[in-house]
Amino acid sequence: MTKSPDAPDAPGVTPPPEISAPVTADAATAQRLATLRRRTQAVLIAGQILGGLGIATGIALAAVLAKDVSGSEALSGLASTASVAGPALLAMPLAALMSARGRRPGLVLAYLIGALGAGVVVLGAVVGSFPLLLAGLVGFGAASSANLAARFAAADLAEPDHRGRAISTVVWATTIGAVLGPNIAAPAGESVAGLGIPATAGPFVWAAGVFLVAALVVAVLLRPDPLLTARALAAPEEGQEAAAARSLRAGMRAVREAAGARLALVTVAASHTAMVSIMSMTPVALSHHGAGIQLIGLVISGHIAGMYAFSPVMGWLSDRLGRLSVIGLAVGLLCVAALLAGTAGPSHGQTAAGLFVLGLGWSAGLVSGSALLTDSVPQAARAAVQGLSDFIMNTAAGIGGLMAGLIVARAGYGWLNLVGACLLLPMAALAVRGVLRRA
Repeated sequence: MTKSPDAPDAPGVTPPPEISAPVTADAATAQRLATLRRRTQAVLIAGQILGGLGIATGIALAAVLAKDVSGSEALSGLASTASVAGPALLAMPLAALMSARGRRPGLVLAYLIGALGAGVVVLGAVVGSFPLLLAGLVGFGAASSANLAARFAAADLAEPDHRGRAISTVVWATTIGAVLGPNIAAPAGESVAGLGIPATAGPFVWAAGVFLVAALVVAVLLRPDPLLTARALAAPEEGQEAAAARSLRAGMRAVREAAGARLALVTVAASHTAMVSIMSMTPVALSHHGAGIQLIGLVISGHIAGMYAFSPVMGWLSDRLGRLSVIGLAVGLLCVAALLAGTAGPSHGQTAAGLFVLGLGWSAGLVSGSALLTDSVPQAARAAVQGLSDFIMNTAAGIGGLMAGLIVARAGYGWLNLVGACLLLPMAALAVRGVLRRA
């Protein structure tokens, strides 16, 4: 059996035509590498815009759709759980695929699964099947795996002291699609009128088409593959150890051996879980206080703007002040967000402010945690470790989304925010420990 020439462990692997010498060889090679970085980033940005549009369009009304189909508010939190279960289930297989074949096949596969899942969501809504709806949301959530993995693809070719900015630039690109998404949920619902599809399922029809376009863009334009190129440019001694270091088991070992990697995993997981838990039940809380679909869409748009629009600032701070400083900022912002949203009551403006700050805190945690994770492990093990990070992050958020619905149903939205703030305690403790260790 002949190996694909694109396989990272194929004999005689060489850098693509754009880069034919080590990164530090000469000015001409450095210029070619800079050009490749810009081109790769442009393709990733295009994919992020499309992926963000599809995800945000569907997720804006996912909890409301789940409530309508199930007839239970307590079960509405399962919509969030299902949508993050997709990335959790796909994270490790996707990491294995990327480790073996590069970023491009993994990103394309994730978008295609997302499109299929969106179609199943629509089918579940039409036939009134809650289990089928949840199964579709699992597949729909897989598209988030592509958007999450893209931030690491941006770091593959980045210089070490610019990784935070490289990650944050790709994260920022999601802003365009993600902010537009919730605001086109209503037109998307109207577009399916007369087709026998519930209005709250209309956004998933649009999302399926957007994910297919994203898959096509990445499949055609993300060449050469950034991960395979980074490996080809690795130091000779690192390349000799690469085959053994790429396994998922080696990735887990790398995390155990690096305190920074452990802190990074906790940071990303805690930030994401707190954000998902609070955000997923905010539409239900708003509807209790008389908010309509359009107002809910505006609040979620503001939240998503906080998540993505200021990520370049978080990346710059992470590179300039250090990863630990921005992790501390994330803890502070997320706690303030929980306080604002949890005490808002019927004040839609305060709820919107809380959700905006919640997005800022998530951005600080994701960017600084992702950069610290990439810094803390060897190049060959990064794809496996990054997949492990996304698995832990989405599994924790899935549990958080499940518990969020139960907490709101039994105790109220204010208590949910208090629980979300408590989730940050391990993250804060490890960050303080890291500061003391460096002092």
